[in-house]
Amino acid sequence: MQSKTRQRVWLIAVPLIVAVGAVGFVWGGVYNVAADDMHTRPVHFLLETARERSILTRAGRVEVPSGLDEPARIVQGAGNYAAMCAGCHLAPSMAETEMSQGLNPAPPDLSKYEVDAAKAFWVIKHGIKASGMPAWGKNMDDEYIWNMAAFLQLLPTLDAAAYKELVDSSQGHAHGGGETQGDGHVDAAAEDHPAPSEPANNAMPHTPPPGVDDDHHGSIPGDAEVGMVESNPAPDTPEAGDGHTRTH
Repeated sequence: MQSKTRQRVWLIAVPLIVAVGAVGFVWGGVYNVAADDMHTRPVHFLLETARERSILTRAGRVEVPSGLDEPARIVQGAGNYAAMCAGCHLAPSMAETEMSQGLNPAPPDLSKYEVDAAKAFWVIKHGIKASGMPAWGKNMDDEYIWNMAAFLQLLPTLDAAAYKELVDSSQGHAHGGGETQGDGHVDAAAEDHPAPSEPANNAMPHTPPPGVDDDHHGSIPGDAEVGMVESNPAPDTPEAGDGHTRTH
């Protein structure tokens, strides 16, 4: 009887202790999430496995269209790759960038890394949580994403000259609308025609009162202008016969 009671206590106590410990671990900020601090091997293995299995499961449902080897697709995909991806995933003979060095997990160098077309499409469209990989599908139609996936099939076979030739022959960053400038571009017209400066101290322009000429609003008008009337002089004070002035 006592052994069964002890078993029940342990069955309740152990999960409770684990739960309290997990809450304390998370709430106490014990785990360092800084990108410049590498994951421990068990955590790295867990995250890598979860990511790869998740992508594989979902990419397996993607139907790959025909014609991914069409030159027009590849050229169009090259322009968007150079504008949107090369900063992290690099290009042939391209040195690591500030972005690629600062991300954790480190983005793969796709100029040296072969990717399956369906996986490439799924990752480009949906992104990957907490990795720095955005979901480009929010701003790109599937057709443009497939063009990038088509280009990625060819990218590992290119040298720097061939890569540059493809990018130069493309339309650059173009995917049917929603493109944004990521290089701090400033409109030249705005530089040539800066906005007018505000009045000092944000003062409102002076408006003369009604009936006063604006040309003279700073002067003080004379008596005649304001219709002032000279006051009557005080009457003479009569003198008494003894030569003293009478006061009342």
